[in-house]
Amino acid sequence: MTTLLALDTATEACSVALLHDGKVTSHYEVIPRQHAQKLLPMIKQLLAESGVALNALDAIAFGRGPGAFTGVRIAIGVVQGLAFALERPVLPVSNLAALAQGALREHGAQQVAAAIDARMDEVYWGCYQATAGEMR
Repeated sequence: MTTLLALDTATEACSVALLHDGKVTSHYEVIPRQHAQKLLPMIKQLLAESGVALNALDAIAFGRGPGAFTGVRIAIGVVQGLAFALERPVLPVSNLAALAQGALREHGAQQVAAAIDARMDEVYWGCYQATAGEMR
């Protein structure tokens, strides 16, 4: 069975999740401007609580944006370092597609307009439609 670490720092929230033995465990905090200090300790805590060693990961996923430029860079830097050290593949995931997929999974929505605050009176947005259980 696949063991997957996922993380996201593209918004004011910082989140990490682990898929292991078919079970998802996650940590989520709204911590503006603290992602760089908190992300690695959150990963370490999540793995420890789950009893999973870092080298047991099969792949690492991350929110590739759109979102805060610095936040996305933090995620990319951490993922790149871990993936290089562990020789594991990296799975970039669109933050907007993830929002849309959540609407499908949680509410059965077949068409979704997903949006993230881009600040300065602007938004990042995308329109998605469900095809074979996946938002595209």
